[in-house]
Amino acid sequence: MDTTAFYVAGEAAHGDEEITVSNPYDGRPVGRTTWATDAQVEAAVAAAAGVADLAAALPAHVRAAALDHVSRRLAERREEVAALITAENGKPLKWARIEADRAVSVFRWAAEEARRFAGDLQRLDTDAGGVGRLALVKRVPRGPVLGISPFNFPLNLVAHKIAPALAVGAPIVLKPAPATPLTALLLGGILAETDLPAGMFSVLPVPNDRAATLVADPRLPIVSFTGSGPVGALIRRAAPDKHVTLELGGNAAVLLCGDYDSDADLSWAAQRVATFGTYQAGQSCIAVQRVYVHAGLTGFLPRLLDAVTALRTGDPHDPEVEVGPMISEDAAKRVEEWVDEAVAAGATVAVGGKRDGATYPPTVLTGVPAGAKVITEEVFGPVLVVAEVGDDAAGLAAINDSAYGLQAGVFTHSIQTAFAAHRDLKVGGVIVGDVPSYRADQMPYGGVKGSGVGREGVASAMDDYTEPRVMVLTGIDL
Repeated sequence: MDTTAFYVAGEAAHGDEEITVSNPYDGRPVGRTTWATDAQVEAAVAAAAGVADLAAALPAHVRAAALDHVSRRLAERREEVAALITAENGKPLKWARIEADRAVSVFRWAAEEARRFAGDLQRLDTDAGGVGRLALVKRVPRGPVLGISPFNFPLNLVAHKIAPALAVGAPIVLKPAPATPLTALLLGGILAETDLPAGMFSVLPVPNDRAATLVADPRLPIVSFTGSGPVGALIRRAAPDKHVTLELGGNAAVLLCGDYDSDADLSWAAQRVATFGTYQAGQSCIAVQRVYVHAGLTGFLPRLLDAVTALRTGDPHDPEVEVGPMISEDAAKRVEEWVDEAVAAGATVAVGGKRDGATYPPTVLTGVPAGAKVITEEVFGPVLVVAEVGDDAAGLAAINDSAYGLQAGVFTHSIQTAFAAHRDLKVGGVIVGDVPSYRADQMPYGGVKGSGVGREGVASAMDDYTEPRVMVLTGIDL
């Protein structure tokens, strides 16, 4: 088994200490790489700082061409990429292929955005003192970016760090999750095929206990982190003078409104909730967790239980498998503990609930008491909590009764209810007629409250990575 290189200032490199990456399903080794040494980390950061002015001045066609190349190469290597995601993450192959396709789209969108990232003109003669004046407002990179990505989307969430940075001309140092570095390193190899200047990107496997040094480094004025809330809070406190964007997850909820009552409606909602409460083994920030059902919709729960029971679990390399293992046995044990706590407090396991190694089965709980972790915290596992609400307003209030606010789903046919949900729900996004797990990679994506600050989505991240710079022209005859 070869040892995969990482990338320091665009050049392949190896460290002194080896890491073996194992498949979560069966524990077999799937690849090796090494930790970047302190000297290599320093070289990467110094190179990013040194190339920042050159990177900001790169013509749009150069940036766009590099991004187009990455998109094209990811598409050409789709099956290889998907197989690697499944190998190191345990994500079923069907979902790994979707992730690979999304990353192709992210880099394509970034190339398009790089070409139209042009700024704005403002006429200033709206007041008498501005006659003859015109403002040009362009956005310029804040400086090199530190991107820290999680294990659950080892390609697409890396893409959401790197692609916007390259699109605006900002160097980036990317720290992938220690559990899943190999896919990010494959992407680094594709980036190394481009004509980007040395120092424009580095992809560095670094242990989490060494990340604080990177976060504190003043040469990296932007920190873009996706991961857990406690770590995000630490980053925010450690970097008060930096521009920090944080996507910290949530405990996503859906509401089945009273008007969503036909057999077809209930079957559609049950299938979507079952699928997207358990996809990625529930290890998605917008996986369905809390399900609020209008009390009159008695036909929903039986349909949901049938849909969850029908989900195929097992070896993630099987293209028919829909729910694979969690990232580790420890992660599955934590979910098991939370479910057991809820049951001890009075909850009922309607289906599932029996762990097998790193695999936790799709599970539905009813009668969960208020205050249980499976309601108040992010389970990050394939667990659905179902509860009745008296009316739609009570359901919206229940969704808001959370420390998180990433996305919510509202199943309704009423345009009035849809607008009420959009107005009243304290979340970053409301998906009407579907689960909160829907995400288009070009739209703003992020949350409020404990779900973070800032937005992903290519154009939104480009705004976060840049700041406005104004030039006023005087003596212009408009």
